[in-house]
Amino acid sequence: MISPARELAFHILRRVTAQGSRATDLLASAHAERLSERDRRLAYELVLGVLRWQRQLDHLIARYSRRPPERLDEPIRLALQLGLYQLRFLERIPAYAAVNEAVALAKRYGPTWGAGLVNAVLRRAASRRDERPWEKIADPIERASIQWSHPVWLVRKWMADFGPEEATALLGANNQAPLVTIRFNPLAASAEEIAHALAQEGIEIEPSPYVPGAYRVRSGSLSPRVDAWRRGWIYVQDEASQLIAHLVAPQPGMRILEVCAAPGSKTTHMAALMGNRGMIVAGDRHLSRLRHLVVLSERLHVQIAHPVVLEGCGPLPFLPTVTFERVLLDAPCSGTGTLRRHPEIKWRLTLEEIRRMAEQQRALLEEAARWVAPGGWLVYATCSLEREENEEILNGFLAAWKEFRPIVPRVAEPFRTESGYIRTFPHRHGMDGFFAAVLEKNFRQAP
Repeated sequence: MISPARELAFHILRRVTAQGSRATDLLASAHAERLSERDRRLAYELVLGVLRWQRQLDHLIARYSRRPPERLDEPIRLALQLGLYQLRFLERIPAYAAVNEAVALAKRYGPTWGAGLVNAVLRRAASRRDERPWEKIADPIERASIQWSHPVWLVRKWMADFGPEEATALLGANNQAPLVTIRFNPLAASAEEIAHALAQEGIEIEPSPYVPGAYRVRSGSLSPRVDAWRRGWIYVQDEASQLIAHLVAPQPGMRILEVCAAPGSKTTHMAALMGNRGMIVAGDRHLSRLRHLVVLSERLHVQIAHPVVLEGCGPLPFLPTVTFERVLLDAPCSGTGTLRRHPEIKWRLTLEEIRRMAEQQRALLEEAARWVAPGGWLVYATCSLEREENEEILNGFLAAWKEFRPIVPRVAEPFRTESGYIRTFPHRHGMDGFFAAVLEKNFRQAP
């Protein structure tokens, strides 16, 4: 027998590897929801754990099997990764359970010879649980890449960008499971009603020390089965992501444009801050993602979001006289600030992809700037840690668009940079890594 949690984790990892799927989307599928709470939690832990520690696990596979992991049949490699992750990182899992179920997966889905290899490798690994073979590697970049399980090129880049001490702390933080954070939805219920409903479910929360209206879940099981979730009273959203809507500073009655708005986390947050009074044009190039925004708006009782299919890099479909008091560009990016919750990104990303993203971001920012009303604000945001997608984009834009100037919004002091921009980091603030800049239009220098 193979436990439902391990079977599901195995199939999700196969899809992530073969189809480029996002792990968290698959873990939120209807099939996963049918599992017991215990099995669902274990499947979540196994999938994200294997993806976070993939390089270190493959290093151990190579050591104990004397074969390059990439040369192994995919089912065998995945069974070994799952077994090794349990042996190395999950003390509550008995070694025999980790080994036996990995062997069972190899028998069911791999070639006939695979089960014997999996059994031999994992039993060898079980007898050497404390071994750290990467500590003998002379090259510090290669050693850190295996120890903290990140691609060599990214480790080298962050060491150069942030310095060895800061980069090492960041690498370590990326392998920690993030806290679950939520925001209350005042369009659906009062704060008192929401807090009481969560307490009734045994869910303990505490206010964020940084972001107004954000709450960290300290204990209890928060899932779509929770009544407050089903009724649209709460929304799960990282603190850094919640911060962006506050930087926009939306006011009731405002006219706001959001470019690249889907799936709607920030759209619905701004609508809540506006009390459903005003208008938010929520644009995105993908109709399927806009459909998700519509569904989310309905669940969260949002009435002022108007979805529009648009290509943000080209001319937007508005009359020349139309302007907006606030324009938010939540730009598509590498996502290196979200590796805690989306670890598969680091195995797919390349430096060339970051450069390609930067070209797209420049075009999006210049088009978004055309629709800002005099005296209005343009907010640029990414969930990237890379200067190429952040400071370099903004510095080039401000050099060419003299009518804009950066302003420092009212945010926690630790988020502010010397250039007047906003940055958050997993290892410093316990939240996703975001970058944001707030630009005011038609700034006139005093004589």
